[in-house]
Amino acid sequence: MFHQLPETGYLREWQILGDAQNHIPPLIPVSKATWRRGCKTGRFPAPLKNGRINIWPVESIRALIANGMKHGG
Repeated sequence: MFHQLPETGYLREWQILGDAQNHIPPLIPVSKATWRRGCKTGRFPAPLKNGRINIWPVESIRALIANGMKHGG
């Protein structure tokens, strides 16, 4: 799975959660509501803002996957 991620950069929500319409599999297989709730509670990494767009550093997503989605408790 890691070979599909860039070494550095940022990911948008659809890149993390997948996009069934465009046949993009999820990196983190949770619903959008679960992802957003987890970002608020600290279960998942908090997003950065780029204007109105939420983005996540690819390094934080790599760490989340490597740690078995146990980020923040």
